[in-house]
Amino acid sequence: MDPNRSACGAAADTAWQRFRMRVVGQAHDPLGPEVLDKVSLMAFLAWVGLGVSALSSSTYGPDEAFRALHGHSYLAVVLIGATVFTIFVKSRTYSRVIEHFPFGGGGYVAAAKLLGAELGLVSGAALLVDYVLAISVSIAAAADASFSFLPPRWQAWKLLAELSAIGLFMILNLRGVKESVTVITPVFLLFIVTHLVLILGTIALYGGKVRQMVHEVSVGFQGGLSTVGTTGMAALLLYAYGRGAGTYTGIEAISNGLQLMREPRVQTARRTMFYTSVSLAVMAGGILLCYLLVEATPIEGRTMNAVLAERLAGGFTWSGLHLGRWFIILTLASETAILAAAAQSSFISGPRVMASMATDSWLPHRFSCLSDRLTVQNGVMMVSVAATITLLYTHGQTTKLVVIYSISVFITFLLSQLAMLRYWFYNRARYSDWWRQLANHLVGLVLCIAILEVNVFSKFRQGGGAALALIAALIGFCLYVRHHYRKAATTLRRLDELMREATPAETSSVMLPRDTDATTAICFVKGYDGLGIQFVLSVPLLFGIQFENFVFAGVGVIGSGSFKGAEEIENLRRHTEAQLSKYVALINHYGYCADYCYALGIDAIDELERLAHKLIQRFPRAVFFVAKLIFEREGFWHKVLHNQVAFGLERRLQLAGLHVVVLAIPGDTTVVRRVLPEQDSSLDLRGYAR
Repeated sequence: MDPNRSACGAAADTAWQRFRMRVVGQAHDPLGPEVLDKVSLMAFLAWVGLGVSALSSSTYGPDEAFRALHGHSYLAVVLIGATVFTIFVKSRTYSRVIEHFPFGGGGYVAAAKLLGAELGLVSGAALLVDYVLAISVSIAAAADASFSFLPPRWQAWKLLAELSAIGLFMILNLRGVKESVTVITPVFLLFIVTHLVLILGTIALYGGKVRQMVHEVSVGFQGGLSTVGTTGMAALLLYAYGRGAGTYTGIEAISNGLQLMREPRVQTARRTMFYTSVSLAVMAGGILLCYLLVEATPIEGRTMNAVLAERLAGGFTWSGLHLGRWFIILTLASETAILAAAAQSSFISGPRVMASMATDSWLPHRFSCLSDRLTVQNGVMMVSVAATITLLYTHGQTTKLVVIYSISVFITFLLSQLAMLRYWFYNRARYSDWWRQLANHLVGLVLCIAILEVNVFSKFRQGGGAALALIAALIGFCLYVRHHYRKAATTLRRLDELMREATPAETSSVMLPRDTDATTAICFVKGYDGLGIQFVLSVPLLFGIQFENFVFAGVGVIGSGSFKGAEEIENLRRHTEAQLSKYVALINHYGYCADYCYALGIDAIDELERLAHKLIQRFPRAVFFVAKLIFEREGFWHKVLHNQVAFGLERRLQLAGLHVVVLAIPGDTTVVRRVLPEQDSSLDLRGYAR
């Protein structure tokens, strides 16, 4: 652990902090050697945590597709092949995304880098809607399945149960990624075992009917040609293929959650993708085949998987025990559990996409910050709130949620395929097999267009329009956020230019504080820029020779972009030291003794508070200074989009009995010019202050 951190004092725990620690858990040290092992996932756990969303879709995707055949069950043979083919095409194309974008972000990063920021925004907005709806759909479908076994009077409690489930998953994810994945591992394995028994048992029991099934399929094709024709059969098959779009969702979660993988990250992710695609293909294709073997037909109020399980084990008894009935209950219970657990995949990947978008200034920057449990805390909270709102808005109706969900998923899929097509085309000189990769993504693009077209046009009034409106609204919000940050950045660049003109080109040798009992100004600073320079120079200009020493304290904030390994942490450490040393050289130039102190951490206010308690022991006559950038017209969104470190730190230190001064730094350069002394490289600030 960094000694700058370990020596810092800690504020007394409050009742709320003790309660929060019990619920969320003990904080992880981001600089500890074992921390990456605690929050990273090996291939098996990644398969559980990120692949569960894809695998759970086999509970409702094949069901929807088979029902859409409307009695033309012979087409299921083609549907099985199309389903398995689509799964492997999508997994193969997303494996290429993983290789070329090994730091995560998936389709959003691929679209942003290869198609431009605007199309990247569309992909990111659709992806966020996808993850929010994935939580809502999974929990709503799980509630539908579980409450179907209960008396009708219990239906009034279904929505409350769904909201409680969201709250439970929110707490699990605030505790940390690996712990939440470990919790759902038994559920995941139970689902795998029960459904393998279901598929293999059906094939073994009905295997003797294969020849009869082949004959019936042949007769069905002949009858279809004579009644609806080739065009009608193709249209019906395409409709059923599109209705089963939920089967192909969840694969993108692996590329989006790449930051969570154990090193070597790319190899771990590719192995996870292989596990996920094979297991999903076996489940989805096997279930469709079993529907065909047992000649399953839809029954009102029951899922197709329930019908299948009943056909297989409904009459099985042993020594008077109805083991078949218990197997049916266990199988359907595992489906209910894995649907609830599928929401976990979105809780893992959704906030990571928000962090990537926040880094690009499409969302408030605070979404890129990690909590003390090393999770993207703000993102987890926002995804939970958004999922709660969608459940309340739709009253937990799975049908409408699934429509919005599928459309948002395939918008992201389509843009990802377009991005990779562009990459392989413009880099064909670097790769000998470029044409093969181009063909893979072209096939993926065609499949995405077909599925998206079916869902948009056939379900526009059943939720398709709402999906497009929701994505458009999110895009509008992101554009506003980006415009605000760009406007603020322009102001700060002008401030940088003005302040660098007023600072010396050369600096003197370092002069460290000689008398620690002398009055000392401790300035909390961030990067070496115009805002910081004006803030630092304002102290001697306003207070004259009151202070003999200056100490510059800063924090290297470990965000989602930095938290990728020991090398990135070390780079952050060096960058923080370099920035602070520039302030020391600047103030040394004007004859003041100076030093710097820093910490690396997750929360800026917490780390600065610790530094303050450490420094006040070394400099007992210190006054703390912190800068606050102010704008001419500040509104509600300024507080949302810009951090409130200055006021938060001021309150904490004042409650601890320390002296704090907040200096307001105007963003208007005309105001800055009025407070600057005359530009002179030999300016003595001590003399000017007098």
